[in-house]
Amino acid sequence: MSLILKFPQIMENSYALYEAKKAAAEAVPFLCRQEIRAAGKPLPKAGEENILALGDNLDFMDHLIKDRSLAGKVQMVYIDPPFFTKANYGAEIKLNAKAGVKIPAMKQKAYKDTWENGMEDYLTMLAVRFLFIKDLLAADGCLWVHLDHHAVHYVKILLDEIFGEKNFINEVVWNYKSGGVSKRSFARKHDTLLFYAKGPKYYFKAQQEKSYNRGFKPYRFKGVKEYRDEMGWYTMVNRKDVWSLDMVGRTSSERTGYVTQKPESLVNRILESCTRPGDLCADFFCGSGTMAAAAESMGRRWIACDIGRLAAVNTHKRMVNAGASYDFYESKTEAEDTREQGTVQVKASLEALPLSDKKALKVELLGYTPATLENIPVEEKYLPVIRTVLKEDSTALVDFWSVELRSGAAESAPGGPEAAAPNSAAAAPASRPQACFCRDGKGLTLVYETLGEEFFPITVKAVDIFGNSGITVIDQPE
Repeated sequence: MSLILKFPQIMENSYALYEAKKAAAEAVPFLCRQEIRAAGKPLPKAGEENILALGDNLDFMDHLIKDRSLAGKVQMVYIDPPFFTKANYGAEIKLNAKAGVKIPAMKQKAYKDTWENGMEDYLTMLAVRFLFIKDLLAADGCLWVHLDHHAVHYVKILLDEIFGEKNFINEVVWNYKSGGVSKRSFARKHDTLLFYAKGPKYYFKAQQEKSYNRGFKPYRFKGVKEYRDEMGWYTMVNRKDVWSLDMVGRTSSERTGYVTQKPESLVNRILESCTRPGDLCADFFCGSGTMAAAAESMGRRWIACDIGRLAAVNTHKRMVNAGASYDFYESKTEAEDTREQGTVQVKASLEALPLSDKKALKVELLGYTPATLENIPVEEKYLPVIRTVLKEDSTALVDFWSVELRSGAAESAPGGPEAAAPNSAAAAPASRPQACFCRDGKGLTLVYETLGEEFFPITVKAVDIFGNSGITVIDQPE
């Protein structure tokens, strides 16, 4: 049977899964694991925190509706889901160890874009999530779905069915220079973004762009305002539906290393057209965290979720470096995973200050060991390399680490997160670190220093480049 004839069954199965999920009395629990509060920024009001979540996005959307009452509260959803490429994606890892330790580049597994029953499974997966997204959207909200040639034509049929043909607003073509070439086809150099509104009264603010005159010469039409730059004469028109924007370059400061990262400039265009400052935006396939980063920089509130630990690590680092305040949640299943049980080696020392009641605290990250190598997402041939790193310089595996002191014990280090109010909704106390350190092109800061009077107990959490982590608590200085 052809795929087009299977669409009624796909939709019937999707609605059944959606109704069954909605009918469940309780949502899958998501627990707050960390509360990051950027220095110099006001604490968010209760219920208005930005959220980064690790877990199945279907469970998370159900949680947002049942436990956080966010149905009808999200202004814009942008998703960049798997494209149905039938491929597995990875990212190159280059570890920076201490002098004398040579580590070859390795390939890390990011996510799978393969489906047991092919396109039927893929479309069902998306359709169920579209139904939940529609519930979350505000009456004047909208959805943007980012895909390419593999499945966008089928997905549009799903969206026409779920959101209604009349609520289809635009098909935007993102044209770029990077990408593969073929001798048997034109070079594929674009993705497609489908823009749907929840209803007829959707919010949209048209943006303008330059439209150069033919030959770059003045038209001198009556009533038409013309401008001139180094290229020639132009007029200002409403932005068209073909966008030429560069991908994230290899040397760009924006680059995270995540395999399918999209540029912030692309999402910025969507945000400036479909949201207002303070609006709530969401991305349920957040990958490298581009939507969250763009929303943060433009003064929008954001929710980001991904099922991949690599995605969560990338987004976590990106938002800490951006100086964002947010809560990090994990599904109960993820929170109980043995990958959270690594070993962190830390040294804490105190020094009394002359003519002062305060003391100087120094916390040094000495080493890290994951709970098991079974959860390391690399090919087996690279495991000896990992063992060498663990033996010679285990801190090279750490992607970021945080230090939480006894509440209010120390002065916040410049640029470091401030202590936050407890989150009463969490089933377990959330970590509220005073400082977070992320690996960048220059390496990883391994020492935290601050002044205060009472510091202990001190909780240190380290997260490795694979998303595994470990926590240690220091009760007294060495």
